[in-house]
Amino acid sequence: MNDPSNVIKVMIDGAGGMLGRTVMKRFAAEKDFVLIPASHDDMDITSPEAVEAFIAQHQPDVLLHLAAMTQVDKCESEQDRAYAVNALGTRNVAGACRRHNVRLIAVSTDYVFGGDACRPYTEFDQAGGAESIYGLSKYAGELAVHEECPNHVIARVSWLYGSGGPSFVHTIRKLSDGKRPLLKVVNDQIGNPTSTDAVAEALIPIIRRPLVTGTIHLTCEGEATWFDFARKIVEFSGLAQKIEPCSSAEFPRPAPRPANSRLDKLMLRLLGLPPMPPWEETLKRFIDREWHQKKATNQ
Repeated sequence: MNDPSNVIKVMIDGAGGMLGRTVMKRFAAEKDFVLIPASHDDMDITSPEAVEAFIAQHQPDVLLHLAAMTQVDKCESEQDRAYAVNALGTRNVAGACRRHNVRLIAVSTDYVFGGDACRPYTEFDQAGGAESIYGLSKYAGELAVHEECPNHVIARVSWLYGSGGPSFVHTIRKLSDGKRPLLKVVNDQIGNPTSTDAVAEALIPIIRRPLVTGTIHLTCEGEATWFDFARKIVEFSGLAQKIEPCSSAEFPRPAPRPANSRLDKLMLRLLGLPPMPPWEETLKRFIDREWHQKKATNQ
């Protein structure tokens, strides 16, 4: 039985999302973590009263804030909802964490940057300059965290995929079903493909170091364009799909995408935290587990 003095009570909002599901599964293996999942029904983050009541009731040591509106194009057509969740919701969570002395770890995104830099962004680069409503609303959420809760970590991720999806990996595999002779994939946007497994693993040592604060980038090492990413998905899946590169102009979307989404993990190095794994290695392991091993088990 765990010594109550050594237990870390971790509340996880957005626990039913793609990253939340991975986090819940991975954190369950940590014997000193007591998990408090919070779905939308448990705690509507757009309601300051609901947030205050739920946090007051459970009194966590750490709140991992994952709840967000992440559908980038939908944010363009539902701007009020995007700001209600990503900006106001985050402010409500941050304020309640401050009042109840809860350490806040808020997950954010590469979209807070304009994407016009010629190198990967570090945690010390000034965010802002986002062109999409998603990026602007998430940046407003970051500002709210800074204003409302000094004891915080902002963990930025990008190009995320994980068990159950939805994600780019799932989309490419679905489109590579033999019904299309050719897939065209954008080759002028570059970033760090990142698995939810890698992010969940990286969050554990951060949670265990209560004096760590500030912004930390948690993306896998190495970089790729969406075209590079798609090629590796097809290769590791053992599929025969033909893929060709194309420009972003050939695939106009409601929300603009950053040309450069690369995030440098400078703070991990400075703090002596474990490095993030290479993106290709992580992708191969993910595809093997999610499809190849499951297929073999079911045969």
